[in-house]
Amino acid sequence: MRGRKAVAMAMRAPDGKIVLHSEALGAIYLSKVATIPFLRGLVTLWDSLGLGMRFLTISANTQTGENEKIEGPALYLTFGISILVAVGLFMLAPAAIGQLSQNWLHWNAWWGNLLEGVIRLCLLVGYIWAVGKMPEIGRVFAYHGAEHKTINAYENRAELTPENVAHFSLEHPRCGTSFLLTFVLISIILFAILGPLPFLWRLVSRILLLPVLAGLAYEYIRWMANHMEWGWVRWLIQPNLALQRLTTRQPSLDMLEGAIAAFNQMLALETVPDQNVIQPLEVKQAG
Repeated sequence: MRGRKAVAMAMRAPDGKIVLHSEALGAIYLSKVATIPFLRGLVTLWDSLGLGMRFLTISANTQTGENEKIEGPALYLTFGISILVAVGLFMLAPAAIGQLSQNWLHWNAWWGNLLEGVIRLCLLVGYIWAVGKMPEIGRVFAYHGAEHKTINAYENRAELTPENVAHFSLEHPRCGTSFLLTFVLISIILFAILGPLPFLWRLVSRILLLPVLAGLAYEYIRWMANHMEWGWVRWLIQPNLALQRLTTRQPSLDMLEGAIAAFNQMLALETVPDQNVIQPLEVKQAG
């Protein structure tokens, strides 16, 4: 759970107890850069990648124990390879297929770019659907659902107990899944505007424009989430919420207990100025 100044995570230790880890967010989140439209999205997203990787590592190390820690060059090499594979699969491969379709079928650039976008969208949805079939990822998606339910309950001023939180929605307009879908849809428009490009420059443009797409998608999601009182905005955001049904699962009460513990820890730290790193804390026995 991430706030404006602090972030907190709840983990289940092997003995079933909830362990909390929390820390202050980097200074970049409170700097002027974080207020500049388009640029703030890039900075936040990049830092979030590092934050997510570090917290996943802490969680994995909590499960494996002190003697089996995951750290060092191997961790960063794995992360780097994952980024390269993602860029190749979701950005370069659809661009290559779109270009080849233009050459073989004698399509114009507009149709080639449209096919590229459709392939990218199908890859995204298909990948999320496929990995969701794995039991381990299904459990991750259930924790994702617990996160959304907890935030929705808080925003509706409900008492944060597992039984109360369980009744709230799995979807939330500020979810990262919404960002992914928006990113793909904006890419269709932006790449169509570019028109025909030589094959090499087409591939290069897909990499160079990643920051532009990320900035546009971030601002779109931010604006939509801040204007949910408008009926047409709630209608327009429905595809984003629909995709979240693939990345969330109904959580169990013990998962909700963990999400609530993380949220309460983050909320407490939001009121503490200049909070330093908080060491892991055992808070309760699993019910």
